[in-house]
Formats: sequence, structure tokens, C-alpha cells
Amino acid sequence: MHRLVVEKIRANPELFDRARRTLARWRIIVHSASQPYLIEWEKLMDAGMDVCLAFAVEESEHATAMRQSTPICGILTNQERLAFLKAWKKDFEARRNNS
Repeated sequence: MHRLVVEKIRANPELFDRARRTLARWRIIVHSASQPYLIEWEKLMDAGMDVCLAFAVEESEHATAMRQSTPICGILTNQERLAFLKAWKKDFEARRNNS
């Protein structure tokens, strides 16, 4: 799903500012246990859009853990998210049936 979000932000970089606003809001309201993740996202965003988006789709254990508290998640509309989930489920079931 993050690949789709990254594509959308790259097509419309103003959405990166929207993610920054989400992060700023979360830093105020989110539980303290999530703050280390948010601080790291803030550092990634401060490093620039390219650095942040590259990390968002990185295939590492750390990036996977960080995606559990990502401020870019709200970039997709409900329709886009639902379409992605339907396509993912269909692909997952097809791969499972071919195993």
C-alpha cells in the first residue's frame, strides 16, 4: 500500500506537506509509546521528500515496523484504499491457490 501512497505523493508533492501536518498533529495527540516512531518519521521528513519516500517503501524489518505508525497513510482516499485491498486480496488468493 505504501508504494501506491508514494506514487501518489510523487505525482502531487503537495501531499507531502499534508503528511507533515498529519505528523505534527499526531505528535500532540498520540500515545507516548508511539512517539519514538513519530520522531523518526519527523527526521526522515526533514531529510527531504525523496529520502522519506524511499524509506517508506524500503524492504527492511525496521521500515516494516515504522510503517505501523506512518503519517503518510492518510494520503489515500477510502476508495483508493478499498480498491488496493480488493486487488491485494485477489492476488493473495491466486498465489495461495497456485501453491
